[in-house]
Amino acid sequence: MTDSGHLGKLAVVTGATKGIGRAIAEKFAAGGFDLAFCARTAADVQAMEADLCRRFPGQRFLGRAADLSSCADVDGFARAVVEQGRAADVLVNNAGVFIPCPVADPAGRESFDLMMRTNVSSAYWLTQGLLPPMRAARRGHIFNLCSIASVTSYGGGYGVSKFALLGYSKNLREELKKDGIRVTAVLPGATLTPSWNGVNLPADRFVRASDVADAVWACYALSPQAVVEELLVRPQLGDIEI
Repeated sequence: MTDSGHLGKLAVVTGATKGIGRAIAEKFAAGGFDLAFCARTAADVQAMEADLCRRFPGQRFLGRAADLSSCADVDGFARAVVEQGRAADVLVNNAGVFIPCPVADPAGRESFDLMMRTNVSSAYWLTQGLLPPMRAARRGHIFNLCSIASVTSYGGGYGVSKFALLGYSKNLREELKKDGIRVTAVLPGATLTPSWNGVNLPADRFVRASDVADAVWACYALSPQAVVEELLVRPQLGDIEI
């Protein structure tokens, strides 16, 4: 972590180097937050950390390469965050993977398992690792990046994982509401990110990643007496079929 001696509010973002995760991380950095973030590719993490240090020289940044489908990697990232000696003010469980995987096809078992570990278990593992100091501080806001696939059949096994993440969010909110910790499930529709590369559709057919980041920031900015439990953001012209 780049050390300026400054200790501001801390946001933790997974899958932070691209797409929605990058937009959310940059939104909170622009709002004065220190950041701890991770992604799978070490070169991308290093490049992002260097960029953030250049743009926000008075803040602290901790970037770490981690495979979020691995409990050991998630636990290692959580320990690195906790070792900074303060509670996370914001946790954004954004890491995810999409693999077309019909649930009735036995050939999709490995893909199904990978998506469940990356899209659901990683949020469970990391939240558990960061919760003790958040509970002690009696504050914090957890955002779980679900999907429109959390509420409609979409992508087979991917949809199952996102339904599960929404269910996890609902139960987590119920358990943490008396601890002063807010939980918001974010359900974006088709958002213009690298995962849509190669699709022959105009950019204005998609939600912008910055739109999702702005909406997440608006949820965070509410008073502690209010929580947006579910945030659904769709393209203006409706969902995109795959």
